[in-house]
Amino acid sequence: MSAKKKLVKKKLVKKLIKKSKAPLKKASSTTKKNKAKPVAQKAKTLVKKAPAKKIIKKQVKAIAKPVVKPIPVEKVKPVKEKKVLVSKAEKENIEKAVTVKRPRKSSKKPIITLPPPPKIEVSTYPKNKVKSLLISQPKPVEGDKNPYLDLSKKYNLNPTFRQFIKIEGLNSQDFRTQRVDILEHGAVILTSRLSVDHYFRLCNEMRITVPESMKYFCINEQTAYYLQKYIQYRKRKIFFGHGTILDLVDVIRKNKDEKFLLPASDVTKEQIVDFLDELKITYTKATFYRTVSANLTDIKSLNDFDMLVFFTPAGIKSLKQNFPNFKQGTTRIAAFGHVAAQTVKDLGYRLDIFAPNPQNPSMSGALDTYLKEANKR
Repeated sequence: MSAKKKLVKKKLVKKLIKKSKAPLKKASSTTKKNKAKPVAQKAKTLVKKAPAKKIIKKQVKAIAKPVVKPIPVEKVKPVKEKKVLVSKAEKENIEKAVTVKRPRKSSKKPIITLPPPPKIEVSTYPKNKVKSLLISQPKPVEGDKNPYLDLSKKYNLNPTFRQFIKIEGLNSQDFRTQRVDILEHGAVILTSRLSVDHYFRLCNEMRITVPESMKYFCINEQTAYYLQKYIQYRKRKIFFGHGTILDLVDVIRKNKDEKFLLPASDVTKEQIVDFLDELKITYTKATFYRTVSANLTDIKSLNDFDMLVFFTPAGIKSLKQNFPNFKQGTTRIAAFGHVAAQTVKDLGYRLDIFAPNPQNPSMSGALDTYLKEANKR
């Protein structure tokens, strides 16, 4: 390598060293300035913030303790009441209006009270011994329990069962003369098994399909379960009482918007009609069957029996029709129900036993008490 080149290198190295030293010194000075700047800035900010805090404190105090100036209140002058002139008649009316209590609307339902049945007087004819009975009912089936058979065993009697009436159903032509539309009614009141049989019989003859929405109101549980012969019991709305139409008061009231149909015979109990009128519901009474006197030519003489027992007024009328020359004499007559008892008297016969009474609600019970005294000897 030549000497010139070596000298050039040395000069260049020296220049580079000088350049490298100069910026290092400047850099050190700048770092000191940078370090000094934040301290000065902090001091300035502290000085500036100090008076702002004091101002805020003063404002808070001013808000915490507000100064309320009392408002002057003007004195209210009392108003003088004006006297109103009222006449004596007006004063009396005002006093009456204050004293009279207005009747409150009670939530209790009105109680249905039907007129009491007429009093039935029983004759005081001597209670002679009874040996034979004629009961105006169909002969019981063998094996069935019957209270009149039990009485005959107890008092050693000879009972005879013979119906004085028979039931005839109306045909479709006779029923149409009443102008009753069965499907217009949404509910049916059924008082016996006969009414059930003849209701569905006429529906079949007239080709009427009873809708599933039909509601059935039965007088007792036996009549309600008898519906299984014609409809599915579970899928229908069926209501029943405990033997009287009064048991259905609440149920009928809940369904008072329905139009009721009462299938009945030509001889209907007046109590049921009075009950429906008292409830003020819309109903139609229609004759589905009639009671007719039976042919009793097989009975030679009624005087062969010591006692005759009747359960319907139609049976007593059949007695008069079949035996117009019958004289009662020593033959005792028993009647069940107020209408049947009144019919006995109206036709000129003597009434010896009546049921139901306060002591005996059934005919078998009334006969039992009578036979205890009559058959003592």
